[in-house]
Amino acid sequence: MSARTLLLAVGTALFVLAGCGGDDDESPPPPTSTAATSTTATGGGGGGKGVTLTEIGDFDQPTYIAQAPGTDDLYVVERPGGLRIVRDGEALDEPALDISDQVVAEGEQGLLSVAFPADFQSSRLLYLYFTGNDQDQYVVEYRARGDGTVDEGSARELLHMDDFASNHNGGSLVFGPDGSLYIGTGDGGLAGDPERNGQDLGSLLGKLLRIDPGAGGGRPYTIPPDNPFVDRAGARPEVCNYGLRNPWRFSFDRATGALVIADVGQSSQEEIDYVPPDRTCGNNFGWSALEGTERFNEDQSAPGAVAPIFTYGRDRGCSVSGGYVIRDPSLPQLDGRYVYGDYCEGDLRTLIPAASGAKGDRPLGAQVDSLVSFGEDADRRIYAASLDGPVYRLAPG
Repeated sequence: MSARTLLLAVGTALFVLAGCGGDDDESPPPPTSTAATSTTATGGGGGGKGVTLTEIGDFDQPTYIAQAPGTDDLYVVERPGGLRIVRDGEALDEPALDISDQVVAEGEQGLLSVAFPADFQSSRLLYLYFTGNDQDQYVVEYRARGDGTVDEGSARELLHMDDFASNHNGGSLVFGPDGSLYIGTGDGGLAGDPERNGQDLGSLLGKLLRIDPGAGGGRPYTIPPDNPFVDRAGARPEVCNYGLRNPWRFSFDRATGALVIADVGQSSQEEIDYVPPDRTCGNNFGWSALEGTERFNEDQSAPGAVAPIFTYGRDRGCSVSGGYVIRDPSLPQLDGRYVYGDYCEGDLRTLIPAASGAKGDRPLGAQVDSLVSFGEDADRRIYAASLDGPVYRLAPG
């Protein structure tokens, strides 16, 4: 038995965000890591000044963190279906929303992210991405009340994406600098992209989609007219970028508008992709003709494939958890560095992203067990979530 097979066979997983792995029809889960026992950890990020991980709360399998614009409320997504508020530094006892009766939370599935438009304070709208009881993927709009809780009865379905397997669900919702809603979708699951969705512009799977959530054109949402494939026969007009396997987390640089995508690999490479702000859409990242920089499916081509700016192998983990380009003024030594980690390893690392390639990859000197996601608030502070429960804020050490 190989070291990797042994690693993946140990323990019972709570969550398979990776969908990584080998030649199995359905990828085995990474093991469940030991829960974090300390509320703080310190490490140097380069430049002399250290970093502290300060715990802000303990949650039920947190998968995402986002702040509602115009408020001080930080929202934490819980995989079983809860949405929790952290207010004045304290997690409120009652959830802002509980849709656990609508969510299947097995394997890689569950309530996976939340996004707030810039006008949230006036519109009170927010958007959730989750796996429904039918095991398909949903993007649903809700309306928040004045106290920050969410009216479950206000639900309006935007997208219902048929899915043939339990893994590779994508799961990120992000409002971009242009005000559009970006949606990261996995290739549908199993292993090796069996339906070749990554390179199929007629499928919503294996993509980064871009929509305006306002209804129009006979849809519950509007297609931005400058989406790159709106006039291509057979292509879905929602597609912004394609050739992705499982873009579990992606983000926009607050300072430059550049897009950074962490795409979970199959069996050899985890990858980080970088898109300058002048070409946010229209990119092909190669899957499943390519896995990272390596040829994967010989029967496919990937025209104009954009190479990742950084990859790493199974010696460094099993599933990349993408973060943010750090712009926190309290962490000047990390300004412009992208923070990321791996679910199986948990070591936080940073690098300098650029279209020409990443530079200066190095450990931050801090670890989050079962690292599943990052978050950023209005003050540009960065958060890291452990699926074991704790959510931490990166602070000066």
